[in-house]
Amino acid sequence: MLNYKNILDKQAKIKTNELSLTENVQSFLSRIENQKDINAFNFIFEDVLDNAKVVEEKIHNGTAGKLAGMVIAVKDVLSIKDRPLACSSNILEEFHSIYSATSVQKLIDEDALIIGKTNCDEFAMGSSNENSAFGNVLNPVDKTRVPGGSSGGSAAAVAAGFCDVALGTDTGGSIRQPASFCGVFGLKPTYGRVSRYGLTAFASSFDSIGPFANNIEDIAAVLNVMSGKDELDSTSIDDPVPEFNIEIDISRKIKVGIPQEYFSEGLNSEVKKSIENYISKISSDKVEFVDIHLKHNDYAIATYYILTTAEASANLSRYDGVRYGY
Repeated sequence: MLNYKNILDKQAKIKTNELSLTENVQSFLSRIENQKDINAFNFIFEDVLDNAKVVEEKIHNGTAGKLAGMVIAVKDVLSIKDRPLACSSNILEEFHSIYSATSVQKLIDEDALIIGKTNCDEFAMGSSNENSAFGNVLNPVDKTRVPGGSSGGSAAAVAAGFCDVALGTDTGGSIRQPASFCGVFGLKPTYGRVSRYGLTAFASSFDSIGPFANNIEDIAAVLNVMSGKDELDSTSIDDPVPEFNIEIDISRKIKVGIPQEYFSEGLNSEVKKSIENYISKISSDKVEFVDIHLKHNDYAIATYYILTTAEASANLSRYDGVRYGY
């Protein structure tokens, strides 16, 4: 697998010629080709190799951006100029974006390398990645199981070692759930922290764009770059962007709440045991876990379905069969 810990380690090894970026990118492409059955990608961008040569030179001469050399896959609901945007649907089979999503453009501006567009549930509606015109995505951990969804292709791509980082979107768990299923890190940022401009909307007042990675440092590095106010998205937050990738000095005890409603009937006993074992493992004099109750929990799912289906019906009405269709 990868012989570097995170993006900073990767950049350092490229600079000292311990690692060739072009060979690194080629290894990702080869791995994708050799494991096509996972079906994590809808589109692969072969020009990523040419872009890698340019970025590698910039790393060596000291002019590279913050994410130089980071190989990123992008969920196929985010726009990239002149690239296909299908949303895993036949409705948009021939469509190419005429502009780039702010979140993606910020990554490109910092010399990240976009390797392709990942499979997902059609129009990001689903939780298993079995609802795609491009076919099911398999879970690299166990190919008899689903990767979760709707960002299943992104989670699977990271878990399978097809890229360093992948972008997903989360409306009602579509980053958090597949990250859990595939055993990788996934972050749903606070709504408005990352601009939604260029995202094909599912439910506009819920959608968030966030990263998957195999380490926390890369999650933080990507969030640092993507965050911030965007004049093209009126719902983006006009707050200072903290340095997420600075190691936190824990000088006081942290109290972590464990919602008891999440340990209800229907939770797999093995999953429950695994969570409880991990809580016990990381409990210390610096971290205290306490039971809490979320009294609104019984109403959350019903409310979610009422609001998101209403917003989705409005957003999908633009695909009217005149300008789009299959």
